[in-house]
Amino acid sequence: MNSIPKAFDGWTVLVVEDEADSMDVAYRILTLAGATVLQAGNGQEALDILNNSTPDFILSDLSMPHMNGWELLETLKEDRRTIDIPVIALTAHTMPGDREKAIRAGFHNYISKPLDLSKLINQLVNILVDLPQFEDALKHFQ
Repeated sequence: MNSIPKAFDGWTVLVVEDEADSMDVAYRILTLAGATVLQAGNGQEALDILNNSTPDFILSDLSMPHMNGWELLETLKEDRRTIDIPVIALTAHTMPGDREKAIRAGFHNYISKPLDLSKLINQLVNILVDLPQFEDALKHFQ
């Protein structure tokens, strides 16, 4: 973890997570990678933040109170302002088929928890580099 690439320098990332330790890990590592990190404890808080901000991408837990990640994604996909923001699922529930289920639902991809400090930035770069809007900015971090 001594050398975190500044892969997300100047980016804004919304992390939607109700578990304090996971939020802390995501916040710290994304900040070290240069991102401005917005934080929401559930899907409804995320929607409130999105009224005033447009992040480059969203990391969202799937299991949260008030509005879970599945419901948040459904709401984002129904809104023209947020439909194109990539959303990556975060979950501790990793069973065979979960990744495919998340992608079928409209998540761009899936990262399992607990988050690994040494791998998170590389995981995100590898997930996001295939999107045309991010390809040029991220290909040299692969």
